[in-house]
Amino acid sequence: MLSFGVTVLPDPPYQRLIELTKLAESHGFEYGWTYDSHLLWQESMPVMALLADQTSTIKLGHMVTNPATRDPTVLASAYATLQDISNGRMIMGIGRGDSAVRTVGRQPMKVAEFEEALKMIKPFMNGKEVTWNEKQLQLKWVRPEQPEIEMHVAGYGPKALAVAGRQGDGVIIQLADPDIIQWIMETARKAATEAGRDPAALKCIVSAPSHISDDIADAREQVRWFPAMVSNHVQDLIDRYGTDGSTIPQALTDYVEARKFYDYSEHSRVGAKHGEFVTDEICDRFCVLGDSAGATKKLKELESIGVDQFNIYLMTHNQEETLEAYGSDILPQFAGVAA
Repeated sequence: MLSFGVTVLPDPPYQRLIELTKLAESHGFEYGWTYDSHLLWQESMPVMALLADQTSTIKLGHMVTNPATRDPTVLASAYATLQDISNGRMIMGIGRGDSAVRTVGRQPMKVAEFEEALKMIKPFMNGKEVTWNEKQLQLKWVRPEQPEIEMHVAGYGPKALAVAGRQGDGVIIQLADPDIIQWIMETARKAATEAGRDPAALKCIVSAPSHISDDIADAREQVRWFPAMVSNHVQDLIDRYGTDGSTIPQALTDYVEARKFYDYSEHSRVGAKHGEFVTDEICDRFCVLGDSAGATKKLKELESIGVDQFNIYLMTHNQEETLEAYGSDILPQFAGVAA
């Protein structure tokens, strides 16, 4: 059954993230996420601690953090500490680093290094002994009665998705296109099977903007930044694998041909100029737009192909109204969500 999350930027004033996440909690959302990019927005770890202290039921995490700008042992210890503060409500989303590393002049982590870090982070943040830098390490203060912190891995390309299949509790997919979602999950699950893991246990978290409105033209204008952000990752894959469809489905690569540039100063901002190339059709495929009935229809389709969580990127106008529409009209239509 489909559960719901929301991602709020750690923009100043930091109180806004807390206010919107508390509102989401009151509307029945189960997950509250934020970005982790310390130049573009405020440093999210201290805000996360405040958020953990001021909420009571909603699970909290990054969409996504990375072990490149954050030393993997520091990252694991931060999550273990937040698990204590939140009384067991942390959930980790992790990737190789995009804006967080590129804005400081570095490249995303190599896939092999990324996998080595993940192998250590998951058990280490959950209190188990690990070997790292040829040393035995353990966070001896982790409370054994706390639930395990799950680790969900973001990726688009075959190599990163294979890491998600081998190491993650789930896969984070930044787009709401059912065909591409199915290809991504098949790729990750194949790697899980080959690693002797249960492929069916791998969760699917879909993150995308959702704007509930009768004015579809305005809704599309508000989300053009998002497929442009996705194109950033896809361009890396095109550079490596090409566009003939043999490795990456053309449904994911075709739209990027019209892309001209990307400006990180407008990363995840409504009206970002780099989104001008994005067509209406791509907005509709990658996001969840329309009135409550239309949005519900698409979300039911996502549920039917095995999506476990739909996470709203709350980076459009009328944020309170979006949460209200979900809380009153949409969440009650999905079984298992508290009315």
